[in-house]
Amino acid sequence: MSTNSLDGLAEYAQIRYLSPAECRFDLTAGGFLRLELGAESYDPVYVFRSFPLSLGDRYLSVRDDKNNEIGIIRDLAEFNLDQANLVRGELERRYFTPIIKKVHKMKEEFGYIYWEVETDRGARRFTTKGSHDCILPVGENRLMIIDVDGNRFEVTNYRELDTKSARLIETLM
Repeated sequence: MSTNSLDGLAEYAQIRYLSPAECRFDLTAGGFLRLELGAESYDPVYVFRSFPLSLGDRYLSVRDDKNNEIGIIRDLAEFNLDQANLVRGELERRYFTPIIKKVHKMKEEFGYIYWEVETDRGARRFTTKGSHDCILPVGENRLMIIDVDGNRFEVTNYRELDTKSARLIETLM
């Protein structure tokens, strides 16, 4: 979709794009993200990725505590580093996604799969349903694995894992 198409859609849907010139983010005493937007202040605000798997820090929805959308950040890279880091902190809490580096063990039992893995955040154990629905392909070799509690784990490229890990994952695909 072209930028002009997105602008036309924004007018139609009455989307408010938030620019670095009008926004000021900071943290409350309790560690929540706050937004000052002109004369208005929103405390706290929550940030959601509109396209979490494909666009990362682009088209971020900023919402108030009643889940009303305040506006959209087109690209977080437009904001200065301090402001962008405050927003990224909120995103990291919301979208905590350890990256799987190695699969030590997988055991299937009674319709569930019990995983023991090494991630970029350390060793983890988690459980998924035994169906193929727990592994979502995101591109050709990238995978998102969702456990029974809704936690997400990413495999950036399962073909680049060690042979044992790649084979274990391929059995589920």
